[in-house]
Amino acid sequence: MNVSTESRNHEIDGVDDYNFVPDLEKKQHPDDVSPEADDPFGNEEVGEVKYRTMGWWQTGILMVAENVSIGILSLPSAVATLGLVPSIILLLGISGISWYTAYVIWQFKMRYPHIHSMGDAGEVLMGRFGRDLLGTGQLLFLVFVMASHVLTFTVQMNVLTDHGTCTIVFGVVSLVVSCVGALPRTMGKVYWMSIASFLSIVAATVATMIAVGVEYKGSVAIAATTHHGFNEEYLAVSNLFFAYVGHASFFGFVSEMDKPRNFPKSITVLQIIDTSLYLASAIVIYRYVGEDVQSPALGSAGHLMKKVAYGLAIPTVLIAGIVNGHIASKYVYVRIFRGTNHMHERTFLSIGSWIAIGLILWVLAWIIAESIPVFNDLLSLITALFGCWFAYGFPALFWFVLNKGSWFSSTKKIFLGISNVLILAMAITLCGLGLYVSGDAINKNTSGTVWTCANNA
Repeated sequence: MNVSTESRNHEIDGVDDYNFVPDLEKKQHPDDVSPEADDPFGNEEVGEVKYRTMGWWQTGILMVAENVSIGILSLPSAVATLGLVPSIILLLGISGISWYTAYVIWQFKMRYPHIHSMGDAGEVLMGRFGRDLLGTGQLLFLVFVMASHVLTFTVQMNVLTDHGTCTIVFGVVSLVVSCVGALPRTMGKVYWMSIASFLSIVAATVATMIAVGVEYKGSVAIAATTHHGFNEEYLAVSNLFFAYVGHASFFGFVSEMDKPRNFPKSITVLQIIDTSLYLASAIVIYRYVGEDVQSPALGSAGHLMKKVAYGLAIPTVLIAGIVNGHIASKYVYVRIFRGTNHMHERTFLSIGSWIAIGLILWVLAWIIAESIPVFNDLLSLITALFGCWFAYGFPALFWFVLNKGSWFSSTKKIFLGISNVLILAMAITLCGLGLYVSGDAINKNTSGTVWTCANNA
């Protein structure tokens, strides 16, 4: 740990975990931290490109656009596999845990203002090795999420055009459009696209709910609980978790806020909106379609309405992928140019590097999408490899770092310590079992479907 980090630790030793932020504000307000010393973007006063521009409500909507995208489309089939009652309990439980771990990430950012990514947080945990491990993991996670959007776009276009051309061509179209959409360098500009993304997925989901209600008229049987094989049920559980694992991007969101202390308000916006949408869409679509519901769920509407729903979902499939691509590119860009004038300049080197980074990452995402072309299996793999750690495992470790030396100082601390141990154990379980189950499913389901022009709808 470097000297500046140690000095920050010394300043706030002994401060209670839920009260240290106000105390920190008294000594050194988070919004007044020296840009040169602690902020990942340095001094922006004279820079051409300014990053710290977003209000808490903008950040909240941007987080909704990142989280409430294609993950919602897998939920009705997960409910069909697990049953109505277990699914509702799991969704509410996962939402509560995700809310808490997001708050811990914010606390960690307030304690160490220089953190911009999971890589920076890893350096605090484990030095240079931790920086490389968590930074690489975050980058791979985002690239895999980008791949899931490329895959969904190919399914979408095959539905809309009745397989009008080779599926690989649709993947290339998604690649090109996403690269162009990710050209802005600041989150503030990407925010405006995120509004369209959010409205798009809401419109598509509501259209599907209305369509299945009209078509099926509640004539199918639904089950409070179900009984399937372990692998199938665990894949469904992984898909529920995938809808909440956007935490890898939260350090970056806080870094581009004008007042980072307001991030808990952004978390509240995210959790209320996404959990409400998840419950409503999953329950209603399963209620009318039953166990035969498709994944992505938009395919469960009739022939015409399925096309309408997929058409409405075009902005969210593209834009939510662009948001993740922007965050991935920003991580690499900041890692390369942090502390230099290129961060705030519009030079050939700075602009050219930004474009090149985005292009390389989107090409990698396209390759992954063509190599793992099964929607649910790809989501489960992403959750097992990366999502469970960034959303649950590492935040639990952050809590222990934040409260080092006072884990048993009060009843509340003991309770929180036990809770974080359980959250860490949950992440380890999700990773181990998830890798086995998703690997087995990919092995069974991708035979003959990899790198093919065939219709994947």
